[in-house]
Amino acid sequence: MALLPTLESNPGADPVASIIVLHGLGADGNDFVPVAQQLDLSGIGPVRYVFPHAPMRPVTINGGYRMRAWYDILGQELDRREDERGLRESVVHVQALIDREAARGVPAARIVLMGFSQGCAVTLLAGLRAPQRLAGLAGLSGYLPLAATTASERSAANADVPIFMGHGRMDGIVPMGLGATSRDALRALGHDVEWHEYPIEHSVSMEEIKDLEAWLRKVLAPAR
Repeated sequence: MALLPTLESNPGADPVASIIVLHGLGADGNDFVPVAQQLDLSGIGPVRYVFPHAPMRPVTINGGYRMRAWYDILGQELDRREDERGLRESVVHVQALIDREAARGVPAARIVLMGFSQGCAVTLLAGLRAPQRLAGLAGLSGYLPLAATTASERSAANADVPIFMGHGRMDGIVPMGLGATSRDALRALGHDVEWHEYPIEHSVSMEEIKDLEAWLRKVLAPAR
């Protein structure tokens, strides 16, 4: 499977950490560049951002129209009818990006996976199954897909990986209740989930960016 095309924001020096950011349905890697630019991680050291473009695929809920998507959306109830094949293909794509960062000199323990909406779903799916311990998983306005398989398929290496989850209370695309159910399922498995709610719809707010920044500073803090 070919490596996904990516945009990158490279620091002027060798990076001490990498953040792989997965966009939402119908967007592309450009979507979260402005958010990354608002994160002040200067205290950590040079950070590389990697913004992959999801594959083009027909999306059932949008009448079969082809767009960038990490997996197909089969209906309104996101956790009821799932495109397991597409989800698992995206896990392979994301793991290849993690492996490339490691090959370029950033150890997995200094890599954060982050995603919005569909990208959040794939972040949680791939991150919990990654064989190498990651620095953290950040999920915005999304949910845990293939939830019933998480306990049996998750990697022991990431059994205690820190997780950030943020969600808008007025989200009409991915209801906050679905995000909260995912949070509870992850906590029941022993995961440390930092949960935040915001008075927004299916979007990202400055308050969320600041909370995310504080969490990133914590999980990527230089070892003492």
